[in-house]
Amino acid sequence: HSDMILTPDLVRYFIDPFSADVSAVVFCDVYDVYKNQPYEKCPRSIAKKALQHLKDSGLGDVAYFGAENEFFIFDSIKIKDASNSQYYEVDSEEGEWNRDKSFENGVNFGHRPGKQGGYLPVPPTDTMMDIRTEIVKVLNQVGLETFVVHHEVAQAQGEVGVKFGDLVEAADNVQKLKYVVKMVAHLNGKTATFMPKPLYGDNGSGMHTHVSVWKNNENLFSGETYKGLSELALHFLGGVLRHARGLAAFTNASTNSYKRLIPGYEAPSILTYSANNRS
Repeated sequence: HSDMILTPDLVRYFIDPFSADVSAVVFCDVYDVYKNQPYEKCPRSIAKKALQHLKDSGLGDVAYFGAENEFFIFDSIKIKDASNSQYYEVDSEEGEWNRDKSFENGVNFGHRPGKQGGYLPVPPTDTMMDIRTEIVKVLNQVGLETFVVHHEVAQAQGEVGVKFGDLVEAADNVQKLKYVVKMVAHLNGKTATFMPKPLYGDNGSGMHTHVSVWKNNENLFSGETYKGLSELALHFLGGVLRHARGLAAFTNASTNSYKRLIPGYEAPSILTYSANNRS
Protein backbone atom coordinates (compact mmCIF):
# COMPACT_ATOMS: atom_id res chain seq x y z
CA HIS A 1 0.00 0.00 0.00
CA SER A 2 1.19 3.52 -0.70
CA ASP A 3 -0.42 4.95 2.46
CA MET A 4 0.90 4.14 5.93
CA ILE A 5 0.40 5.53 9.42
CA LEU A 6 3.42 6.64 11.42
CA THR A 7 2.80 6.25 15.15
CA PRO A 8 5.30 8.30 17.18
CA ASP A 9 7.22 6.59 19.96
CA LEU A 10 7.20 9.50 22.39
CA VAL A 11 9.84 7.86 24.57
CA ARG A 12 12.27 7.81 21.64
CA TYR A 13 12.76 11.39 20.48
CA PHE A 14 15.41 14.08 20.65
CA ILE A 15 15.72 17.76 19.84
CA ASP A 16 17.48 18.20 16.51
CA PRO A 17 20.80 19.93 17.29
CA PHE A 18 21.25 21.02 13.67
CA SER A 19 17.90 22.67 12.93
CA ALA A 20 17.71 26.47 12.75
CA ASP A 21 14.35 26.31 14.52
CA VAL A 22 13.42 24.10 17.46
CA SER A 23 12.57 20.72 15.93
CA ALA A 24 12.14 17.26 17.38
CA VAL A 25 13.24 14.04 15.69
CA VAL A 26 10.80 11.28 16.63
CA PHE A 27 11.12 7.55 15.97
CA CYS A 28 7.90 6.00 14.71
CA ASP A 29 6.29 2.62 14.23
CA VAL A 30 4.71 2.00 10.83
CA TYR A 31 1.06 0.89 10.93
CA ASP A 32 -1.05 -0.59 8.15
CA VAL A 33 -3.66 2.06 7.37
CA TYR A 34 -6.26 -0.57 6.41
CA LYS A 35 -5.70 -3.12 9.18
CA ASN A 36 -4.86 -0.57 11.90
CA GLN A 37 -2.08 -2.80 13.18
CA PRO A 38 1.72 -2.77 12.93
CA TYR A 39 2.89 -3.08 9.34
CA GLU A 40 4.40 -6.55 8.96
CA LYS A 41 7.52 -5.19 7.23
CA CYS A 42 8.20 -2.38 9.72
CA PRO A 43 11.71 -3.02 11.14
CA ARG A 44 10.82 -1.63 14.57
CA SER A 45 7.73 -3.82 14.82
CA ILE A 46 9.74 -6.88 13.80
CA ALA A 47 12.35 -6.05 16.44
CA LYS A 48 9.65 -5.69 19.10
CA LYS A 49 8.18 -9.06 18.09
CA ALA A 50 11.63 -10.64 18.42
CA LEU A 51 12.08 -9.26 21.93
CA GLN A 52 8.61 -10.46 22.92
CA HIS A 53 9.35 -13.90 21.46
CA LEU A 54 12.46 -14.10 23.63
CA LYS A 55 10.39 -13.39 26.74
CA ASP A 56 7.63 -15.81 25.74
CA SER A 57 10.16 -18.58 25.12
CA GLY A 58 11.40 -18.34 28.69
CA LEU A 59 15.02 -18.32 27.53
CA GLY A 60 15.65 -14.76 28.66
CA ASP A 61 14.13 -11.47 29.73
CA VAL A 62 16.01 -9.23 27.31
CA ALA A 63 18.74 -9.29 24.66
CA TYR A 64 21.25 -6.46 24.60
CA PHE A 65 23.11 -5.28 21.50
CA GLY A 66 26.07 -2.93 21.27
CA ALA A 67 27.24 -1.73 17.86
CA GLU A 68 30.68 -0.49 16.87
CA ASN A 69 29.94 2.00 14.10
CA GLU A 70 32.62 2.47 11.43
CA PHE A 71 32.51 5.12 8.72
CA PHE A 72 34.59 7.18 6.30
CA ILE A 73 34.79 10.97 6.19
CA PHE A 74 35.90 12.26 2.79
CA ASP A 75 36.72 15.74 1.54
CA SER A 76 34.67 15.16 -1.61
CA ILE A 77 32.79 12.50 -3.55
CA LYS A 78 32.13 12.40 -7.29
CA ILE A 79 29.59 10.02 -8.81
CA LYS A 80 28.68 9.47 -12.45
CA ASP A 81 26.01 7.12 -13.73
CA ALA A 82 25.50 7.96 -17.38
CA SER A 83 24.67 5.91 -20.45
CA ASN A 84 28.30 5.99 -21.59
CA SER A 85 30.22 5.71 -18.30
CA GLN A 86 29.96 4.96 -14.62
CA TYR A 87 32.30 5.72 -11.76
CA TYR A 88 32.68 7.12 -8.30
CA GLU A 89 35.70 8.93 -6.93
CA VAL A 90 36.41 9.86 -3.34
CA ASP A 91 39.12 12.14 -2.00
CA SER A 92 40.71 12.80 1.37
CA GLU A 93 43.71 14.76 2.51
CA GLU A 94 44.76 11.54 4.26
CA GLY A 95 44.78 9.55 1.02
CA GLU A 96 48.09 8.05 -0.06
CA TRP A 97 47.14 9.04 -3.63
CA ASN A 98 47.73 12.68 -2.58
CA ARG A 99 51.40 12.20 -1.69
CA ASP A 100 52.52 14.19 -4.73
CA LYS A 101 49.66 16.70 -4.79
CA SER A 102 50.30 20.41 -4.33
CA PHE A 103 47.79 21.91 -1.92
CA GLU A 104 47.41 25.60 -1.02
CA ASN A 105 50.53 27.64 -1.87
CA GLY A 106 52.00 24.54 -3.48
CA VAL A 107 52.62 22.91 -0.09
CA ASN A 108 52.22 19.23 0.79
CA PHE A 109 52.99 18.41 4.42
CA GLY A 110 52.80 14.63 4.09
CA HIS A 111 51.63 13.01 7.35
CA ARG A 112 49.47 10.31 5.78
CA PRO A 113 48.62 6.97 7.38
CA GLY A 114 48.90 4.97 4.14
CA LYS A 115 46.96 1.83 3.28
CA GLN A 116 45.95 -0.09 6.42
CA GLY A 117 48.08 2.27 8.52
CA GLY A 118 45.37 4.33 10.19
CA TYR A 119 44.72 2.52 13.45
CA LEU A 120 45.14 4.99 16.33
CA PRO A 121 47.54 7.49 14.73
CA VAL A 122 48.00 10.89 16.36
CA PRO A 123 47.72 14.32 14.73
CA PRO A 124 48.82 15.58 12.30
CA THR A 125 48.54 12.15 10.63
CA ASP A 126 45.05 11.86 12.12
CA THR A 127 43.25 14.76 10.46
CA MET A 128 39.82 13.83 11.83
CA MET A 129 40.36 14.07 15.59
CA ASP A 130 38.52 17.37 15.99
CA ILE A 131 35.57 16.19 13.87
CA ARG A 132 35.26 12.99 15.90
CA THR A 133 35.38 15.01 19.11
CA GLU A 134 32.56 17.19 17.80
CA ILE A 135 30.60 14.07 16.84
CA VAL A 136 30.93 12.71 20.38
CA LYS A 137 29.82 16.02 21.91
CA VAL A 138 26.70 16.11 19.74
CA LEU A 139 25.94 12.43 20.42
CA ASN A 140 26.10 13.11 24.15
CA GLN A 141 23.86 16.12 23.60
CA VAL A 142 21.17 13.95 21.98
CA GLY A 143 21.36 11.31 24.69
CA LEU A 144 23.87 8.75 23.41
CA GLU A 145 26.63 7.57 25.73
CA THR A 146 29.84 6.83 23.84
CA PHE A 147 32.51 4.42 25.07
CA VAL A 148 35.06 4.36 22.25
CA VAL A 149 36.10 6.81 19.54
CA HIS A 150 39.21 6.63 17.37
CA HIS A 151 40.69 6.60 13.88
CA GLU A 152 40.27 3.23 12.21
CA VAL A 153 42.66 1.18 10.07
CA ALA A 154 41.82 2.66 6.67
CA GLN A 155 42.60 6.12 5.40
CA ALA A 156 39.89 8.66 6.34
CA GLN A 157 38.11 6.05 8.48
CA GLY A 158 36.76 6.47 12.00
CA GLU A 159 34.81 4.55 14.61
CA VAL A 160 32.41 5.56 17.36
CA GLY A 161 30.90 3.01 19.73
CA VAL A 162 27.82 3.79 21.82
CA LYS A 163 26.40 2.12 24.91
CA PHE A 164 24.39 -1.07 24.39
CA GLY A 165 20.60 -1.28 24.57
CA ASP A 166 17.83 -3.73 23.80
CA LEU A 167 17.22 -4.56 20.15
CA VAL A 168 14.88 -1.64 19.42
CA GLU A 169 16.89 0.90 21.40
CA ALA A 170 20.18 -0.21 19.85
CA ALA A 171 18.76 -0.01 16.31
CA ASP A 172 17.29 3.43 16.97
CA ASN A 173 20.65 4.57 18.31
CA VAL A 174 22.44 3.45 15.15
CA GLN A 175 20.08 5.59 13.07
CA LYS A 176 20.59 8.52 15.42
CA LEU A 177 24.37 8.12 15.24
CA LYS A 178 24.38 7.98 11.44
CA TYR A 179 22.40 11.22 11.30
CA VAL A 180 24.79 12.98 13.68
CA VAL A 181 27.94 11.73 11.92
CA LYS A 182 26.71 12.79 8.49
CA MET A 183 25.52 16.21 9.69
CA VAL A 184 28.69 17.04 11.64
CA ALA A 185 30.80 16.06 8.63
CA HIS A 186 28.59 18.15 6.33
CA LEU A 187 28.83 21.22 8.55
CA ASN A 188 32.62 20.85 8.49
CA GLY A 189 32.67 20.88 4.69
CA LYS A 190 33.14 17.13 4.37
CA THR A 191 30.95 14.12 3.61
CA ALA A 192 30.53 10.94 5.66
CA THR A 193 29.58 7.52 4.36
CA PHE A 194 28.86 4.15 5.97
CA MET A 195 29.51 2.42 2.63
CA PRO A 196 31.24 -0.92 3.38
CA LYS A 197 34.14 -0.71 0.91
CA PRO A 198 34.70 2.70 -0.71
CA LEU A 199 38.50 2.27 -1.06
CA TYR A 200 40.18 -0.45 -3.10
CA GLY A 201 43.11 -2.10 -1.34
CA ASP A 202 42.26 -0.76 2.13
CA ASN A 203 40.09 -1.93 4.99
CA GLY A 204 36.34 -1.44 4.80
CA SER A 205 33.68 -0.52 7.35
CA GLY A 206 31.78 -3.15 9.27
CA MET A 207 29.52 -2.96 12.30
CA HIS A 208 30.78 -5.37 14.92
CA THR A 209 27.91 -6.13 17.28
CA HIS A 210 28.16 -7.32 20.87
CA VAL A 211 25.23 -9.53 21.92
CA SER A 212 24.12 -10.89 25.28
CA VAL A 213 20.93 -12.45 26.69
CA TRP A 214 19.93 -11.71 30.28
CA LYS A 215 17.51 -13.35 32.71
CA ASN A 216 16.92 -12.32 36.31
CA ASN A 217 19.75 -9.77 35.90
CA GLU A 218 22.20 -12.54 34.96
CA ASN A 219 24.20 -12.63 31.72
CA LEU A 220 23.34 -16.03 30.26
CA PHE A 221 26.15 -15.82 27.69
CA SER A 222 28.83 -15.76 30.39
CA GLY A 223 30.14 -19.17 31.43
CA GLU A 224 33.06 -21.52 31.72
CA THR A 225 33.28 -23.12 28.29
CA TYR A 226 35.28 -21.73 25.35
CA LYS A 227 36.80 -18.31 26.18
CA GLY A 228 34.42 -17.62 29.04
CA LEU A 229 31.24 -18.36 27.11
CA SER A 230 28.30 -20.46 28.27
CA GLU A 231 26.77 -23.43 26.45
CA LEU A 232 23.85 -21.17 25.52
CA ALA A 233 26.24 -18.67 23.94
CA LEU A 234 27.91 -21.41 21.91
CA HIS A 235 24.50 -22.59 20.68
CA PHE A 236 23.74 -18.98 19.77
CA LEU A 237 26.93 -18.87 17.70
CA GLY A 238 25.92 -22.16 16.11
CA GLY A 239 22.59 -20.64 15.12
CA VAL A 240 24.33 -17.65 13.55
CA LEU A 241 26.58 -19.97 11.54
CA ARG A 242 23.69 -22.19 10.48
CA HIS A 243 21.63 -19.24 9.26
CA ALA A 244 24.54 -17.13 7.98
CA ARG A 245 23.43 -17.38 4.36
CA GLY A 246 19.99 -15.99 5.19
CA LEU A 247 21.34 -13.40 7.63
CA ALA A 248 23.64 -12.06 4.92
CA ALA A 249 20.60 -10.61 3.14
CA PHE A 250 20.29 -8.19 6.06
CA THR A 251 23.89 -7.81 7.26
CA ASN A 252 25.37 -7.46 3.76
CA ALA A 253 22.59 -5.90 1.77
CA SER A 254 24.52 -4.42 -1.19
CA THR A 255 26.96 -5.69 -3.80
CA ASN A 256 29.58 -3.39 -2.26
CA SER A 257 29.25 -5.36 1.00
CA TYR A 258 30.84 -8.39 -0.65
CA LYS A 259 33.81 -6.39 -1.91
CA ARG A 260 34.72 -6.09 1.77
CA LEU A 261 34.43 -9.80 2.59
CA ILE A 262 37.78 -10.89 1.19
CA PRO A 263 40.96 -12.11 2.92
CA GLY A 264 43.61 -9.65 4.06
CA TYR A 265 41.47 -6.83 5.42
CA GLU A 266 40.30 -8.00 8.85
CA ALA A 267 36.86 -8.84 7.48
CA PRO A 268 34.98 -12.17 7.68
CA SER A 269 35.89 -14.49 4.82
CA ILE A 270 35.64 -17.85 6.62
CA LEU A 271 32.39 -19.06 8.19
CA THR A 272 33.63 -20.00 11.64
CA TYR A 273 33.95 -18.65 15.18
CA SER A 274 37.01 -17.80 17.25
CA ALA A 275 38.03 -15.52 20.10
CA ASN A 276 40.29 -13.65 17.65
CA ASN A 277 38.96 -14.49 14.22
CA ARG A 278 40.44 -12.01 11.75
CA SER A 279 39.68 -14.11 8.68
